[in-house]
Amino acid sequence: MLNYTTYRHKTSKKWVTFIHGAGGSSSIWFKQVRAFKSEFNILLIDLRGHGGSKHSFKDVYDKKYTFNFLTEDIVQVLEFEKVEKSHFIGISLGTILIRNLAENYPEKVESMVLGGAILKLNFRSQVLMRLGTIFKSVVPYLWLYKFFAFVIMPNKNHKESRSLFVREAKKLYQKEFIRWFKLTADINPLLRFFRTKDIKIPALYIMGQEDYMFLPSIKKVVQQHTASELVVIEDCGHVVNVEQPDVFNEKVINYIASF
Repeated sequence: MLNYTTYRHKTSKKWVTFIHGAGGSSSIWFKQVRAFKSEFNILLIDLRGHGGSKHSFKDVYDKKYTFNFLTEDIVQVLEFEKVEKSHFIGISLGTILIRNLAENYPEKVESMVLGGAILKLNFRSQVLMRLGTIFKSVVPYLWLYKFFAFVIMPNKNHKESRSLFVREAKKLYQKEFIRWFKLTADINPLLRFFRTKDIKIPALYIMGQEDYMFLPSIKKVVQQHTASELVVIEDCGHVVNVEQPDVFNEKVINYIASF
């Protein structure tokens, strides 16, 4: 089972489950834990191969990762902890797992908060994926990861986010990085399906104004999906919960409290 941490609230019955992105771990939510655990029950999960889940899954599975495969890991934790329904908060690639979970297990999802959400790869991100595919087996994965992080988060005010994700990525194994990279290389059909289908589960997209690679597609989707809302945070890039934690916490807590 995945490594995870729970904080149980004395009176609240609401659960909030946090899902990090590729190369990160549950530690990226350190600016959220105090604020959220005072309001809700919270569940912090380390995805397969990341954080505390790294050693337990090392070389156990040689099969190809899929989004359904990784989603089942999350569901296993929910069922073990007897969490029947939860609000889900994700960042970057974690938002795709949450959306996939909502597709496969809608009865478990109260709402989705999708920070730095990915719903379409623009031309620049497509080029990045092709470069990664070419060099993933010959270039140290950390070089690729640092390069990707800089392209996605290029500004001075994104430095903390870049540094945090690179520190976490250092804890990955090369084999694990390649598994996750292959997963994202096949992502386009799934994202196209998510953009097309209005799942009608409440969703709050919370994006940085400077998240130039992913924000334009989110704006279009929110106009088409009836249960979706968009908050754009100024002076902020891709990793909104790290760069603007106070704004992120306020907006998201108020959103979840409204249910």
